[in-house]
Amino acid sequence: MEGGNGMRGTGTWRRGARAAGALGAALAVAAVLAPATAAADSREREPGGGPPLSVDGGAWPSGHVQGAALDEEKGHMYFSFTDTVVKTDLDGRVIGTVTGLTGHLGDLDFNDRDGRVYGSLEYKAAEAFYIAIFDGDRITRPGMDAEDDRVLTTVHLDEVVEDYTADMDGDGVFDGNVADTADHRYGSSGIDGVAFGPEFGRGGGREVLTVAYGVYSHPGRADNDHQVLLQYDTSSWRRYERPLDQDAPHTSGPPRVGGKYFVYTGNTTYGVQNLEYDARTGDWFMAVYEGVKPHFPNYSLFVVDGSRPPVRGTVRGQEDDEQGLLLPLRRDGMLHGESGVRGWDTGGQYGLVSLDDGRFYVVERGRRTGDGVTLETGVAHLNRWTAGTPDPFTPLDG
Repeated sequence: MEGGNGMRGTGTWRRGARAAGALGAALAVAAVLAPATAAADSREREPGGGPPLSVDGGAWPSGHVQGAALDEEKGHMYFSFTDTVVKTDLDGRVIGTVTGLTGHLGDLDFNDRDGRVYGSLEYKAAEAFYIAIFDGDRITRPGMDAEDDRVLTTVHLDEVVEDYTADMDGDGVFDGNVADTADHRYGSSGIDGVAFGPEFGRGGGREVLTVAYGVYSHPGRADNDHQVLLQYDTSSWRRYERPLDQDAPHTSGPPRVGGKYFVYTGNTTYGVQNLEYDARTGDWFMAVYEGVKPHFPNYSLFVVDGSRPPVRGTVRGQEDDEQGLLLPLRRDGMLHGESGVRGWDTGGQYGLVSLDDGRFYVVERGRRTGDGVTLETGVAHLNRWTAGTPDPFTPLDG
């Protein structure tokens, strides 16, 4: 998350600045200690040999947990800790880590089609925004370097750069990574939530990658009250993929976006933190940090109704009349009468993974401090979706 976005079948459950010095040593120690604390918590499973009730991502001297992805077929969970990727088995034993990221790594999702993990990666000072693509099979030991060990490639997103760098007040100066400004189209602060699923309005069709904007929390403007979602067909992206070189950011990426969509939710704090497609309902789940505008309900979860196609309409709050493709929210949840916005108050901002059968892993953020070192933790807890209000998730691990 800023500030400071699938699974395959085994058995009966399915869903289809580099590290150095003290930091490197701390990561190595954390990798050794994590399995001992995680395994005891993670081995309990649902009756009938189902998925574990929780998976512990360990404790790390990194930024807080940002998201998670699950490769069910191989029994691996991936956690993003802002500048570190952690790969575990489903008992919480660490298999490998990727360190050395100097940008902001956000939400993750697993691509069933190519077996790789996709995540949002930002370098705001360089005005560079990427999808980072991790080859999980290459992540085999703790402390692997994001550049030297060639475990990931990156694809640049021009559309995001154009909106992020937009000089909206026309003064000829782009104000940069600043929330309290009129710049940044739609209040865009970059990207965070990512998820694979069908094209909007075409349920059951080809799977594409959906990328959600981060959005600055700025109660003084009215053009930042939508979540902005981009869709890309990644089937030909290998032509654009480049190794990560943080000293020389590249601009290789698709020349155009497949689709751009808007969801009216009211302003949030840094937009969609975790984005997840649920094949059971056909809906898209958007977990956010609550907004602060008093005339909105400021829910923490919004769900796009995947059964209803996008419609062309007015993108509210823009200085000039703008038409765009608008996505509807589900008709359940709590209704805020003044704005017409529906949603829930719940978790998911630190990681949300659908099992496509009514169950979700919801990641809980934590922190441990010892010997003068603060370690960030992340544990994925299995929940059942009930759609109840205010909190639609019921924990299955007690």
